[in-house]
Amino acid sequence: MGIWQSLSGPPEYRQLAEKTGFTCEQIGVLHKRFKQLSHNEDTLRREHFNAIHDLGCNPIRVQIIEAFFDRRNLIPPDEGRMEEIHLEDFVVVMSHFKPPPLSMTDEQRDSVRTEKLKFLFNMHDMDNDGTITLEEYRHVVEELLSRSAHISKEAADSIADAAMLEVAAISMGHMEPDEFYEGITFEHFLKLLNSFEIEAKMNVRFLNMNASTVCY
Repeated sequence: MGIWQSLSGPPEYRQLAEKTGFTCEQIGVLHKRFKQLSHNEDTLRREHFNAIHDLGCNPIRVQIIEAFFDRRNLIPPDEGRMEEIHLEDFVVVMSHFKPPPLSMTDEQRDSVRTEKLKFLFNMHDMDNDGTITLEEYRHVVEELLSRSAHISKEAADSIADAAMLEVAAISMGHMEPDEFYEGITFEHFLKLLNSFEIEAKMNVRFLNMNASTVCY
């Protein structure tokens, strides 16, 4: 698709294309989805996302929904949360799931990785204190494991504790199981997931656009 094709469309689409890297055609698809979710209203609220059937089955549904109302995920980022979002906010948040270019320089790859990992970090740092604590991490793990009938809550706690201690050992050195650990910062988060190809994993396909099918 040429430059004229990717930027052709309503002025609002062209502005969003320049801001997010989406094509105007992709923004048109997102706009249709926005109108479907909002029932043709001008804003989306949490209850609109809660009504998505497939999303209701997602073990980290709360984190996904809150990501759309988190000002840290906007361009430029800000602080606090919103009670409702407009089309621009919706498109900007979805841009974190934009498929990467087929060919990227090392600098571009590092930029995409940092952007996507920051988004994931913000999802789990729901109290916005700059760290992911053991309790926040355990909450995510418990939700992920709770759908298995073969794992008890106590086992989920143990798995979460062990994983967090492993993270702590990598980021802070050796520590005993009974030592208090406040959490990891985003800088540690980047180092820990250095080998994970997040730029290839965290994307959404536009042939079947659905706000509940973003994957990472």
